[in-house]
Amino acid sequence: MVHLRNGRPSKSRSMKIRNWLQRFARNRDGAIAIEFAALALPFSLLVFAILESCISFAGQQLLMNATDNVARQFRTGQIRPADVEANKNLVRNKICEQIQIVVTTGCPGLLVDLKNYTTFSQAAAVKIKYTSDDDIDDTGFDIKPGKSGTINQLRAFYRWPVMTDLLRKSMSNLKGGNTLHFASVTWQNEPFED
Repeated sequence: MVHLRNGRPSKSRSMKIRNWLQRFARNRDGAIAIEFAALALPFSLLVFAILESCISFAGQQLLMNATDNVARQFRTGQIRPADVEANKNLVRNKICEQIQIVVTTGCPGLLVDLKNYTTFSQAAAVKIKYTSDDDIDDTGFDIKPGKSGTINQLRAFYRWPVMTDLLRKSMSNLKGGNTLHFASVTWQNEPFED
């Protein structure tokens, strides 16, 4: 069936694309192919870098929100030290539940450190330590929440895998082609019954 437009038959969209592809294949100058090759790689790298950064940023935001939510539950007494003593994986599991939308099941790269301190300046002095092979040094990590009125600090680390092979060297800062995602919350527990 031929469609008429202004008294003349019109080409369908697929015919136009087919004609363009045929002209591209017949062209022997090579200029188009060279231009395409010269622009395709940088364009692809730019697109992958944008996508990788956006997904990584979303993962970082989820980790920050999850850490803040769990810290709020400790601060208000919804989670008590006795709950943590009964289940040492409670804090890690609660954070993992909230970030599982963008990470692998079970959160294999998640590390959690929860401690109580006597002053806020003591908690602020805690630094991130690295091993000699560019990984997170988790020696000394523990889950020890304080009781009512104590100062606590919850730190969550995630080894975020860089997905694009071409960008792995330039975007990763941990061994194995991973990027460190980090969240920290320091607070004083509200008065609640222990």
